[in-house]
Amino acid sequence: MSWIASTTSCLEIALLLYVATIDIATRLIRNEICLALAFLGIVGQLANPMQIGQSLIVAAILFLVLFVIYQRGMIGGGDVKLLVVLAIGLPLTGVIELLTATALTGGVLAAVHLMMRHLPHPKLAPAGSSLVRRIYAIERWRHLRHAPLPYGVAIASGGIWAISSKGF
Repeated sequence: MSWIASTTSCLEIALLLYVATIDIATRLIRNEICLALAFLGIVGQLANPMQIGQSLIVAAILFLVLFVIYQRGMIGGGDVKLLVVLAIGLPLTGVIELLTATALTGGVLAAVHLMMRHLPHPKLAPAGSSLVRRIYAIERWRHLRHAPLPYGVAIASGGIWAISSKGF
């Protein structure tokens, strides 16, 4: 793998870690981050222009499928755009790895949220509480109000897995 591809992979992983953190905090996936991921995905494949074309075709097909799922209210718009931009930087096998790892991680995420139903209701986290305590209190509060899962975390995990499996 060239140094350009290695550098872009490292930057993509750093951005995905940021996406996961922001998704937990706000449940939003910013357009600027998605554009940066798409750009890095294309730059990482410049050594193989044919693969860029194939990746764009796969990403377009994935967008069409995910758009139908989005229209039915089963997935968020930010999740659609994050999956599609990650597909732009991956070959077909990488997209399959992305979707598989995302589904597995999403299953774990859903199981954790189901287990939260049996946990005690938290009180407000006092000033100076640990980050884990504050996140638990906020997530439990959101869970009680039927807020959506931070599925960007699962997508980011799947993206990190797929990007890492390309090799550095």
